[in-house]
Amino acid sequence: MGIIDTHSHYNDEAFDEDREELLLSLPTKGIDRVVNIAVDIESSKECIELADKYDYIYATVGVHPSYVHEMQSDYIEKLKDLAKHEKVVAIAEIGLDYYWSTEHKEKQKEEFVRQLELAKELGLTVVIHSRDAAKDSFDIIKNYAKELNIVMHCYSYSLEMAKEYLKLGVYFGIGGVATYKNAPKLKEVIEYLPMESMVLETDCPYLSPVPYRGKRNESSYIPYIVNAISDIKAFSPEYIIEKTSENAHRLYPKLR
Repeated sequence: MGIIDTHSHYNDEAFDEDREELLLSLPTKGIDRVVNIAVDIESSKECIELADKYDYIYATVGVHPSYVHEMQSDYIEKLKDLAKHEKVVAIAEIGLDYYWSTEHKEKQKEEFVRQLELAKELGLTVVIHSRDAAKDSFDIIKNYAKELNIVMHCYSYSLEMAKEYLKLGVYFGIGGVATYKNAPKLKEVIEYLPMESMVLETDCPYLSPVPYRGKRNESSYIPYIVNAISDIKAFSPEYIIEKTSENAHRLYPKLR
């Protein structure tokens, strides 16, 4: 079983000059499947276009918390229509982000719930973006954990909160930050997490692992993340790839 990148943004302009060449190369580099993640209506359409073009790429549809206040009231219906596509596997990425601004906190929470309700209606997994919004995110997520498969993307909170999420059956996306020297909190969380709760992700073009930190990220760098997890948990890289891929297939049954 090959590597599955469960969180990428290959429609980003950072890939405009060499997108096709790079994507065509991924299967030759051990990348079996890629889930390309949307942040608004337009990128949802772009994710679907990439999924149509490459059989190993899958799509999500959703609106990132930083953009929900810009949406027209009918955007949920647009997402629902886009989600009918056979290769859409999740409502993502959705959640709360108070890092850049707290001006639209209530709107973010309202639209987070609306998108969670959409995922519940459609029976789709959700991928959560939560930044500087630990308590509000948890208070909303706990109401849906029994009904939805949930992935915490780029988890950045405490071990204590990770334990609470584990009780809810939530999955954790582990990416390039696991390779950073200044990420002791995440490494503590990884050490505690069972392998059954982790999936691999890049968030490319962002958050490149060491030794590519500060440069454009891509799925073929995931082995550096695998090796970091291997060092922390004392499991072989092969076992980590096998378990995280099994988890990804469980989260996204369409990854045939």
